[in-house]
Amino acid sequence: MRIAVIGSGSWGSAIAWLLDTKGYEVRMWAREPEIAESITTTHRNPIYLTDIVFSERVTASIDFAYVLEGVDAIVMVTPSIGVRTTAEAMHSYVAEDTPIVILSKGIESGTSYLMTDILAEVLGNPTRIAALSGPNHAEEVGRGVPSATTVAANDPDVAHFFADLFGCDFFRVYTNDDLIGVELCGAGKNVIAIACGILDGLGFGDNTKASLMTRGLAEMARLGEATGADARTYMGLAGMGDLIVTCTSQHSRNRGLGEELGRGGSLSAYEERTQMVVEGAVACCSIAELACEKDVEVPLTRAVYSILYEGADAREVMHALMMRPQTSE
Repeated sequence: MRIAVIGSGSWGSAIAWLLDTKGYEVRMWAREPEIAESITTTHRNPIYLTDIVFSERVTASIDFAYVLEGVDAIVMVTPSIGVRTTAEAMHSYVAEDTPIVILSKGIESGTSYLMTDILAEVLGNPTRIAALSGPNHAEEVGRGVPSATTVAANDPDVAHFFADLFGCDFFRVYTNDDLIGVELCGAGKNVIAIACGILDGLGFGDNTKASLMTRGLAEMARLGEATGADARTYMGLAGMGDLIVTCTSQHSRNRGLGEELGRGGSLSAYEERTQMVVEGAVACCSIAELACEKDVEVPLTRAVYSILYEGADAREVMHALMMRPQTSE
């Protein structure tokens, strides 16, 4: 089969490498010409996961016409903030029945659309669209470290198609029919990971982080249920699994941003240094909007928002959270 991977960052490179190891022809779309040229000619990404070596089955281009020609499936791996504009640019080259899976995690600000909602609106035929989410750092998937994930779709045949496409001896794929829950988990855990990083930056301990992660999961599930998700999804790979790895891993850019904020740094400085988009900083705004729309209390999300965008002092915000009125669990 021929698979299109739309996006050439760390996750796009890792998933292209995985598909390559399974013998598929992979065509990657890159925004930057120098990345596309390097992947095709030297079989390496010059910026992201530079240690990965692709076979000649993997090529890359900035031209959607080339990347999407005759493909059997499309894997979207662009930052969530660019999903709509990328889908619009792809539209005329995407066949109506081509299965599409999105690995980007977020909620669109202003519409509260999930990533699959955007693809359905722009590209049509929502039954062929799926989402993949789980505790899957690109740095480890790209080295064949054993990992597991969840793929969700409204059509079980589509979910099973992508489970078979990605599944291998180091990447175990489970299916789920709770598309809303899986996507909301992916967005929400990034915000909680920023909060955990802030704790690290402030020098707090394991008790503090465990408490925040647990209450963060409760906050995520509360908003999920109000939006139509199944609370059980939050106990699975897309929920608890991804929350654990994103809140604790050295690879997590969301946790890394939080640590910098806890030490007095800024979002702009962190993104400039890492050359990466921090999804949790984007999701913090859209989750706050969705919570307001659903009338759901999200104190941790609002705390992170106040530090990111309102100049609040992290230590004072932490004190205010601890002094909230006592309540039942």
